[in-house]
Amino acid sequence: MKIAIVGTGYVGLVTGTCFAEMGTEVYCVDVNREKIEGLKKGVMPIYEPGLDEMVNRNMMAGRLRFLTDLRECLDEVEVLFCAVGTPPDEDGSADLRYVLEVARTVGRYMNRYILVVTKSTVPVGTARKIKQVILEEQAARGVTIDFDIASNPEFLKEGAAIKDFMSPDRVVVGVESERARKLMSKLYRPFLLNNFRVIFMDVPSAEMTKYAANAMLATRISFMNEIANLCEIVGADVNMVRKGIGTDARIGSRFLYPGCGYGGSCFPKDVKALVKTAADHDYPMRILEAVEAVNEAQKSILFRKLSNYYGGDLAGRRIALWGLAFKPETDDMREAPSLVLIRLLREAGCRVMAYDPVAMDEARRRFQDGEIAYGKDIYETVIDADALLVVTEWKEFRMPSWAVIKKLMAHPLVLDGRNIYDKAELEEAGMTYHCIGR
Repeated sequence: MKIAIVGTGYVGLVTGTCFAEMGTEVYCVDVNREKIEGLKKGVMPIYEPGLDEMVNRNMMAGRLRFLTDLRECLDEVEVLFCAVGTPPDEDGSADLRYVLEVARTVGRYMNRYILVVTKSTVPVGTARKIKQVILEEQAARGVTIDFDIASNPEFLKEGAAIKDFMSPDRVVVGVESERARKLMSKLYRPFLLNNFRVIFMDVPSAEMTKYAANAMLATRISFMNEIANLCEIVGADVNMVRKGIGTDARIGSRFLYPGCGYGGSCFPKDVKALVKTAADHDYPMRILEAVEAVNEAQKSILFRKLSNYYGGDLAGRRIALWGLAFKPETDDMREAPSLVLIRLLREAGCRVMAYDPVAMDEARRRFQDGEIAYGKDIYETVIDADALLVVTEWKEFRMPSWAVIKKLMAHPLVLDGRNIYDKAELEEAGMTYHCIGR
């Protein structure tokens, strides 16, 4: 079976590579020539554990090819996955220009049946727009060629994307025909031999499922951050509260960890898009509007704690940051809490020294020379620091030598934005420790 993946960003590259790993012949297409040439040489545009090895292995086997022009493979493939970006417009809505451009290319140049599958996260009704564009382009050519539209939203977690794709807990597919259903079943059967967990539904429901899932997870995070902030005020311990409610089978323990806010390419964008979709239909999403507001405020909580500790006297202070990526095991800094923190710290006149195991190149791309400094490891980063702010819960941050850190810092203050340390242990080591919700 031959398929095409349009877009070699996070979703597209992982999807194409994993399908190739199962024996499917895959054409990965992207208009960015530099990116495609880099991939042909084994240079990954993203960081994902194990991805580079899998890409190179499947290229060598001839199952994975990289192209800049969709027309080169359009007549060769049965299924085309659209995995291009859907960045938010200024009003929060998803920008569909790249998705619809793929549809136009398909309509202009297709000569045989093809199943067009949206992998990108798109608002409800996008499939209808894609179909209309393809039909318009066919009409302009004076041809009528059969095709189908499907929706197959991704639920990959950055840092564990390969495992998630190769062993999915479920696959959501929206289809309009039995032919499309059979093709999607054939594609996913190798991943689900022992338990075929493909959930078929109509296309609008599949489009809505992805937004609803991410919005629910974002809601749980913002809810726990609100509870954590209240715990601090009333003298409760949010970790105890989390355990108490997480053992309730109706609630469960996942996504109940308070912190300094969520980021990344999915939750912030998808919450905004769902709010905008509802507004377009004159329905206010009041809960999600609150979720978004809580998260934005939470991204500055470490700065507020720092400012309160020093009584607002922050000018000239040296602040160490551990973590720049929005989560561990990725170099993704989109909507990361670190971006808000760095901006606030610099506005207050602080000098910022940051360290992240993989995201510092991305930070150098985002910040001009001299805006922040970078440490070579966790210990160099804290030298002469007036405070250490822990922003991302990387594994290498979990068991540092606090005795060494106390000697290196100008003031042994730790503000833990991910609640990964034991308060008693740090205080025993002579550190002043503050976290979220205690």
